[in-house]
Amino acid sequence: MTGNAAALSMTQAIPFGRRGLVDPLPELKWHEGWRDRLANLDLAPDLGDDIGSRTWWRGLATLTLLCAAAISTFPGIQPLRAGTPALAADDFGEARAQMIVPLALGGDTGRHMAATDAVRPLTQTPERPQIELTATLGSGDSFARLLERSGVGSADAAALAKQVSSAVPLADIAPGTRIDLILGRRAARTMPRPVDALAMRARFDLRIEMERMNGQLVMRRIPIAVDATPLRIRGRVGESLYRSARAAGAPPEAIQAYLRVIGKQISVASDVRAGDEYDIIVDYRRAETGETEVGKLLYAGLIRGGKQKLSMIEWTVDGRLQWFEASGAGETRGGMVRPSNGRQTSGFGMRRHPILGYKRMHSGVDYGGGYGAPIFAATDGTVTIAGRHGGFGNFVKLTHGGGMGTGYGHMSRIAVRPGQRVSAGQVIGYIGSTGLSTGPHLHFEVYRNGVAVNPASVSFVTRARLEGKALADFRARIRQLTAVAPGAALTPVAAKQAEGPKLGSLADVASKRAGGGM
Repeated sequence: MTGNAAALSMTQAIPFGRRGLVDPLPELKWHEGWRDRLANLDLAPDLGDDIGSRTWWRGLATLTLLCAAAISTFPGIQPLRAGTPALAADDFGEARAQMIVPLALGGDTGRHMAATDAVRPLTQTPERPQIELTATLGSGDSFARLLERSGVGSADAAALAKQVSSAVPLADIAPGTRIDLILGRRAARTMPRPVDALAMRARFDLRIEMERMNGQLVMRRIPIAVDATPLRIRGRVGESLYRSARAAGAPPEAIQAYLRVIGKQISVASDVRAGDEYDIIVDYRRAETGETEVGKLLYAGLIRGGKQKLSMIEWTVDGRLQWFEASGAGETRGGMVRPSNGRQTSGFGMRRHPILGYKRMHSGVDYGGGYGAPIFAATDGTVTIAGRHGGFGNFVKLTHGGGMGTGYGHMSRIAVRPGQRVSAGQVIGYIGSTGLSTGPHLHFEVYRNGVAVNPASVSFVTRARLEGKALADFRARIRQLTAVAPGAALTPVAAKQAEGPKLGSLADVASKRAGGGM
């Protein structure tokens, strides 16, 4: 007890006797009505509790009574009649055989739909007077085989191919070319159809149309005017050179080639500024019919402050195509390619010769390898020796300019000839054991002014340079390309005059022949 509050214990609030809870108001039970007693009666107790008690047995009796009532009132299961079909059984089976239904339903009647005696068979079914089709020339396919697959006889296909080759070499017809054909009526069912008309875009600048007149195919050459002015695109670099060039209309392939070319001279990420201007010229052809062909990159330039920072075009020197600056300097190629994939077995310097038995200078390095393994040129050069060469056996020597050279000995087979130009990494022979050798390996030497030096101390750096007439021609080509104004390749193309008789389009030929009943 705290303060003025009074607290009662549980026994004080609800008195308990010796037998349990003591009802404090026993006289109230006499006033309970039958409705209250019925409401407190639990007819569906939990049968999992107090198993065997009076309440449990009362619940079991209720469940049994409910189940018996449900069973006694069950109406049973009977099929629902849907009614008889509108057709008789035979008629329904015959109609079902002709329906668009699964085979199991259409073929289980055993009925065969056939013509009756009232139907007389035709001695010959009529054929279409002409067939129009389009064939596409595939890669590695031939023009004659394409015609034969389209239904043309082999003799007619060969003659037609010969006639077309008089206008354009068949090898010049690009894969993917569409050929429109009209095949006429054949004399007999066992014979192929003749070609009544043919139309094709033989080349970018030439269309061919053919039509049969008086039993002969007449060919008409339709030259297509083509403007070959290079496409020049210039613009400010801004935030992104690629996005700026794409917005100016440069093809994605040309921009990627441009970035690769200038990337060999400067760093695109750090050396190209937002205020610089790119100058891109690509090979471009545009036909009068609207088709265009975009070729390779011809010129790559970069302008800074109104002056040319880079000006590069592609040029061929000694049979090799590479990019040169306006000064005539070509690409820089540094370092040597490893001449063999095998491991190094002997170094440069004095050693005891394994065959001769005494010490002498080993003027190169040896690389082990399996018999027949490839040997690569260390860098670009010209073959001066390719054959037997003393103790080196089969030997190849290359000169690389500037007094530098390399040698490759003990080859099993030589893959180059004297005077041949080779590139870095090109296979020039195969590992063997010719000459003074105890097993298959490569003996590799490097020469400076004719004297053998340690290959580990040499790293070639080559840079082609144009001189004399080649330099003059090179600069003339730059002036020719840079004289093209930006957007000059987009001017309208004037049409050319067609040659030969006017045959009309392939649709005109088809309608004319169909209307004439031919």
